[in-house]
Order: sequence, then C-alpha cells, then structure tokens
Amino acid sequence: MTKRFLASVAAVSTLLAACSTGESEPAETGETAAAPAEPTDTADSGADLDPMATKDGIAYASLTGDAAAGKIVFAQCRSCHVTDPNINRTGPSLAGIIGAPAGVVQGYNYTPANANSGIVWTEEQMYVYLEDPRRTIPGTKMAFAGLKDAQKRADVIAYLKDPS
Repeated sequence: MTKRFLASVAAVSTLLAACSTGESEPAETGETAAAPAEPTDTADSGADLDPMATKDGIAYASLTGDAAAGKIVFAQCRSCHVTDPNINRTGPSLAGIIGAPAGVVQGYNYTPANANSGIVWTEEQMYVYLEDPRRTIPGTKMAFAGLKDAQKRADVIAYLKDPS
C-alpha cells in the first residue's frame, strides 16, 4: 500500500506540474494531504464504486453545458489535444469524440487500458472521465488530474460536441 500511495503522490505532483494553467483545483491538495490519514479509503482508487458515479455526486443530467465557456476551459487541454480531425499530439484528436468508442483515433498509440476499456464516449461517460481520468481508466497515460468543477466538465462536453 505504501508504494501505491507514494506512486499516487508522485503522479499527482507530476500531473499538477505538467497540466496546471493557473486554474489548479484546490481540492487536489486537500485530497492528497488526507490520503495518509485514511489509507484504506477507496474513493480515489475507484474500487467497488459505480463506474458512472462521480466523486462529487453531481449528475450530468442536472447541468446545462455552455460551449463558449467550455472552449475557455478546454484551453488547458490544448497542450495535449486538439479538436481538429487527424491531428494527434501527446493525446489523440478529440474531433467527433462524443459518441465514439475509446481507443479508436487513427494514428494514436493508446495504452492497452484505454484501447481495451470498452468505453463509448457518451456525454455522461465523458463527464465521469473528466472528473478523474485515472479512476475511470486505471492505467491510462492521460496526464491530467481531472476537472473537479462539475459545471466546467459539462461546459467542455458542450464544446466537444460542437467545437466550431
């Protein structure tokens, strides 16, 4: 358990350093600090949890996404992803991602965890994934801690549905 915890702390530190755009989610610091006090807590690992339940308990259906706001939030994703078809960066192109199966973007080298996940990127599934990618697909190489703000997740999804 200690190796796993240390690996998690290192991964979170790396993700925050790599993906921070000045809009870091303050909850990350609290969650990381609280982890040693409760080493048997499964909330972050995803074990025995409903795969479509979010940590924050906010249902996607209760929100209305705003594509213009989502475009602004998506700016922090642009270092790895674009919405142009056939252009892969560190991450795959997200053109037409909503409704597509995971792991199928041509020319992108997915991890087996992602390629074999069986996930279809419905709006609801993307909403859960964006909250905590590594909880949704353990073993993904997605270097992003997630969007803790439910409204921002809904906004990004609205943008991804129609990035024009």
